[in-house]
Amino acid sequence: MGLLWGASLCLCFSNIAVADGMQPETTVVILYEEDGEATINIKNTDAKPALLHSVVENVPEDLEPLLIVTPPIARVEAGETQLVRFISTLKAPLKTQRLKRVSFEGIPQARAAGGTTIGITLRQNLPLILHPQGLPRHHTPWELLKWRRVGGHLTVHNDSAYVVRLALDVQLLPHMRLATLPRTYILPGEALAAAVDGPLDGVISVVIQPATVYGFSVEDYQAPIIVDGA
Repeated sequence: MGLLWGASLCLCFSNIAVADGMQPETTVVILYEEDGEATINIKNTDAKPALLHSVVENVPEDLEPLLIVTPPIARVEAGETQLVRFISTLKAPLKTQRLKRVSFEGIPQARAAGGTTIGITLRQNLPLILHPQGLPRHHTPWELLKWRRVGGHLTVHNDSAYVVRLALDVQLLPHMRLATLPRTYILPGEALAAAVDGPLDGVISVVIQPATVYGFSVEDYQAPIIVDGA
């Protein structure tokens, strides 16, 4: 099953393109609260210099500004690497992990000798996780999720302090049908409802395809379903 889902994971967990342009060195940025900042190297793999535009983006569920990026714009020569810093602006200690996204866009030279050229920009979009000081580093936070069935509804609850990332589709056992989550991440304290095509009678567990903190796919994970009243 991991092989069947492998292709979709690349799209679900990261928007990194394999092409010339600005290439981040990792697929996730993690800012540890005790460090106060995180860094990432971005390489210009194109044959020409370009402007690197770096932006911090909020997820719809968390609009609080928690960090700044520097430099927001930098000229990067062909084949060279630019260090980008993310500096915490926290006004209070973190209680749970928090999720943001960061984008890196290479803006090519607009004009060339002898006329105007049209440049194609490639934008890389990565998750950024802020990790609270004192919170243990959990390598398999998806094991902390609780799956519940109430009547004909299936929900997943994240009562932990960790951001959990996984594929949209989950498999229902023993019927081998699919349920679909509304997004590929579950924030601390959240509960998400899965869309299920068909009845849930007899469904006892789910198989999910999680992602590690660095965005790589891992083995499928099977979790029991708590049935209302059980």
